[in-house]
Amino acid sequence: MTRRVLVVLSEYGYWGEELVGPLSCFDENGYTVVFATPTGKQPHALPPSMDPNYLDPPLGRSVTSPEVAKLTRALDESDRMATPVSLQAWLPERPYTSDDNYLRRLEAYHRELDKVDLDVADYDTMLIVGGSGPIVDLANNERVHALILAFLRAGKPVAAECYGVACLAFARDWEDRKSIIWGKHVTGHCKEYDYKDGTGFLGVPDFDMGPPPYPLEYILRDATGPEGRYHGNFGKDTSVIVDYPFITGRSTPDSFLTGQKIVDVLEKDLRRFGW
Repeated sequence: MTRRVLVVLSEYGYWGEELVGPLSCFDENGYTVVFATPTGKQPHALPPSMDPNYLDPPLGRSVTSPEVAKLTRALDESDRMATPVSLQAWLPERPYTSDDNYLRRLEAYHRELDKVDLDVADYDTMLIVGGSGPIVDLANNERVHALILAFLRAGKPVAAECYGVACLAFARDWEDRKSIIWGKHVTGHCKEYDYKDGTGFLGVPDFDMGPPPYPLEYILRDATGPEGRYHGNFGKDTSVIVDYPFITGRSTPDSFLTGQKIVDVLEKDLRRFGW
């Protein structure tokens, strides 16, 4: 049967190669790809990720080849992602404890999550694409966390890239509040690659955050605990870690390899890579 992949994207901008890299691997293998965003709006690539002349400040060079820029722009201008699944419409919202009829609302919430478990059975894996956008609407999105947990309950692998890996650190069972990557090996955007200024997002042109609001590396180091490990692999061309059921990619140059390792997990039963 054809593999089915759920790809989750921010509505505040994704980095082009971090989508087209894995997507090219999925397409080459004949996978069906379903896109999803927080509210069902069409996602778009961050402009620098479509510009081969843009110099990445920490690296002092371009991280986007003319070929990848062309692929990203063609995808961005197509209608392939015009009608993504809305996570807001699909997954329930956990009630506040101060809400009227809290207990009944919480029971209804869990009944809706049971339906999500049935939906997830239709997919083989999910991927959270990186870029600066996930900082805004994915990292601390409880619906994204609930979706990740549903995939894990179903025994399905979960992949994330760059700042999208923060979603894995923050996805936690409400009973023990421990990160799902506790004791695991992961990678993600390392401190040396963080911008000192210029972290921007689509839809808010006048807002320049400066540096990212949190160093992802520090969060991942804490979330993996003493028996896990964060791997930055700073100075190495690529950093992709497979510690089943998680596949994580550090940043832009790791995107095509991340896609290949997702395929290897699904087709070759890969359970460990990169550490």
